[in-house]
Amino acid sequence: MANDTSTLAAPSAGKSRVHAQADTSYQRYAFVLMAAVFVLLPLAVYPVFLMKVMCFALFACAFNLLIGFGGLLSFGHAMFLGTAGYASAHAAKVWGLTPEVAILFGTACSALLAWLTGLLAIRRQGIYFAMITLALAQMMFFFYLQTPFTHGEDGIQGVPRGKLFGIVDLNDPRAMYALVFVVFFGGFLLIWRIVHSPFGQVLKAIRENEARATSLGYDTDRYKLVAYILSGTLSGLAGATKALVFQLASLTDVYWTMSGEVVLMTLVGGLGTLFGPVVGAAVIITMQNYLAQIGAWVTIAQGAIFVVCVLAFRRGIVGEIAHALRKPL
Repeated sequence: MANDTSTLAAPSAGKSRVHAQADTSYQRYAFVLMAAVFVLLPLAVYPVFLMKVMCFALFACAFNLLIGFGGLLSFGHAMFLGTAGYASAHAAKVWGLTPEVAILFGTACSALLAWLTGLLAIRRQGIYFAMITLALAQMMFFFYLQTPFTHGEDGIQGVPRGKLFGIVDLNDPRAMYALVFVVFFGGFLLIWRIVHSPFGQVLKAIRENEARATSLGYDTDRYKLVAYILSGTLSGLAGATKALVFQLASLTDVYWTMSGEVVLMTLVGGLGTLFGPVVGAAVIITMQNYLAQIGAWVTIAQGAIFVVCVLAFRRGIVGEIAHALRKPL
């Protein structure tokens, strides 16, 4: 009987592996398509606009790692984006560090901040976790508003892009675009690897049923803290890169509305999908760019799109496409 059971189980396991490989192949095709789009679009679209899209797409993907796969809603993720931006801008302008070191320094500062705030935040769940992250982010906002090195409301302006590794001049738009491209796709691939790793599977199990994950022997608080730190670090990578792209670090990136925008990007694109945050970021940034002439009405337009998204396709743009194709994206 045991042999019969194992014989019956073997084909089932084989089929599961086949389906998993097919799903992974489907995601690889989507990744190649996304890469091709960002390679070819500079021929028709202003490169700085695309660099902004990629920075915010990485920010949204990092946020989605926490909420979409970990089930933790943060209302304070702007503090990681802004902290890395200020740190990298100050390092590049005042200390004269090369761009790659400045970006790494800004990212490390956000990682440290994520570790410190995570030790406090993960002690609570649900709305309490969200409110703690919001409170911590507001504390950081007022710190950056008052501390001298940020120059208050003026921000750190005129940040030099410098030369990458002392060789490649990033004042050349093509070189800067190539750097942002590598940073974005490197971060995206890291998130893809995390999601498909045993750690990612445990993280999704915690999202679905934390009590059951605990009963199986997993230290759920430790997993959530690691996910929080990874999300904050990748958000910092996006913020540090963005500061060099626009040669500016300002309070806008650390204000609470930025945390709201990344939530909107993730929901519009597709919560819990790999490519959804990229599409969501592209949609929101495109709206902000091409509807800028209508002023404050941009916010109303974003709100309208959010309402339509919730009512018409709750899974988001990519989520609905994935549901229709019955393939994970």
